[in-house]
Amino acid sequence: MSAVAQLVIILAGGYLVGLALVAWFAPEAAKRFLTAFASTASAHYLEMSARLLVGGAFVLRSPFMPFTEAFSLLGWALVVTTGCLLVLPWAWHRRFAQKVVPPALDRLGWLALPSFALGCFVLACATIGNDARW
Repeated sequence: MSAVAQLVIILAGGYLVGLALVAWFAPEAAKRFLTAFASTASAHYLEMSARLLVGGAFVLRSPFMPFTEAFSLLGWALVVTTGCLLVLPWAWHRRFAQKVVPPALDRLGWLALPSFALGCFVLACATIGNDARW
């Protein structure tokens, strides 16, 4: 189970790096991808499933990663906020995304920078283990 959780975390880190690269080199594709979130009930539930999977993976693997408490907190934050989103009607999530995402897309290149940095950080922490001295 721990190996599967580590793989999920590596994939999540790769997703963040990949999203940043697409945002920089194919911004229209990134915009289409990001505006698809919460656009339909199935997209909403797919996003919620991914968030639960990644959050659970962080909770399970955090004891074996540097910055254990930070990754545990991140995992629980994903799990709890996803639980809240699952209780609300997906149409509310869609309306919220329709208001918040378009202004953010105007700054897509700048938003890609923290996505890239966080993705690289997650990949490094997932692969080096908690024996590293920071």
